[in-house]
Amino acid sequence: MDKYIIKGGARLVGDVEISGAKNAALALLATTLMTDEKVVIDNLPDVKDINIVIDSIAEIGAKVDRRDRNTVAVQADDIYDVVVNNEYVKKIRTSYYLLGALLGRYKYAEVTLPGGCNIGSRPIDQHIKGFKALGAKVKIEHGMISADAREHGLVGNNVYFDVVSVGATISVMLAATLAEGKTRIENAAKEPQVVDVANMLNTMGANIKGAGTDVIRISGVKKLHKTEYSVIPDPIEAATFMMAAVVTKGNILVKNVIPKHLEAVTAKILETGSIVEEFDDAIRVIGGGKLETTHIKTLPYPGFPTDMQPQFTVALCLAGGTSTVTESLFESRFKYVDELTKMGADIRVEGNTAIIRGVDKLSGAEVNALDLRAGAALVLAGIVADGFTTVEDVYFIQRGYERFPEKLRKLGATIELVTSEKEEQKFRLRVG
Repeated sequence: MDKYIIKGGARLVGDVEISGAKNAALALLATTLMTDEKVVIDNLPDVKDINIVIDSIAEIGAKVDRRDRNTVAVQADDIYDVVVNNEYVKKIRTSYYLLGALLGRYKYAEVTLPGGCNIGSRPIDQHIKGFKALGAKVKIEHGMISADAREHGLVGNNVYFDVVSVGATISVMLAATLAEGKTRIENAAKEPQVVDVANMLNTMGANIKGAGTDVIRISGVKKLHKTEYSVIPDPIEAATFMMAAVVTKGNILVKNVIPKHLEAVTAKILETGSIVEEFDDAIRVIGGGKLETTHIKTLPYPGFPTDMQPQFTVALCLAGGTSTVTESLFESRFKYVDELTKMGADIRVEGNTAIIRGVDKLSGAEVNALDLRAGAALVLAGIVADGFTTVEDVYFIQRGYERFPEKLRKLGATIELVTSEKEEQKFRLRVG
């Protein structure tokens, strides 16, 4: 019954250190399977999704040395299986990175179909299109996806994605790195994690150019070699803490960030009337008085990130007037709205747009974290609400936020992870 218990009313003040980017790290871990030499990755976030991938690559024969909570050394010189299928990897979205990496090196791989948060349809047709363009035969059977290029090998080709897909861009880039000849990926995703994966592969001997633009050019190489690499800071975690300052009218210095990755969120925060100060590797956000309304539309990077719309919606619930949030990427991303209405929010969803009328305050309630980012948003709502809030199904939040309660407590929040009714009762008595 793990859940967060929050006593609201705190103004968050102080500084917070941002962890490594989960979405980048998941793909970087897959690259360790593409060489028989040792690869060391640091600044890994210690979250459930990362630990699932680490356990999965160890399960197929990789030697894994967890040097500390945020550093791992992997040597995949004795892989004995290219089939990844366990009950844990079924719960995450990025199993397809393992498919791309293993396909590149061994020309055959089979992994369980991806799971992850239920935020709408996330087909893998673009992954399949890319693998087929490189010469692989792809099948989906019994909940598994296999890619087979053992007969003729992988051969570089032009790949045009019908829609922008971060997952497909990275998966096909991984496979193409060890394909014969040149590959050109058009309509590629530009997200920071795409650039991070390309950078790490290049340190391993790959030849990838154009990552961060909509055209990526890859010249295949015969093999990759060892490297040591550090994961970029997590822009979504950083933006979540930026929104914590906005929502609570706080003053938070968000450290270990790349400000350029946060420009779309920063622009919208300024529109709410809050103050943003940028430094080389940090951003300070100072919440203003009455929040101003604004209008948001989610877009692929460098547009406003879909992973931040639930957190921003919490702020707009407290703005003076009417705001709109339009979700252009996932059709089921507004499920959390029902949870916010339990807390007194005034939100109406019409199609892919949420119409938000600001209220004077939110009130504590029992709510469910329906997915990773919605869960984080409900935590922010609980911190600013009157009274106690319980957030259940915190497994989702733990998938992507490292030591979330601890970091919030350091800023002044009253929040606890409890695992029993007795612990919950003690917490309520202790904090009043």
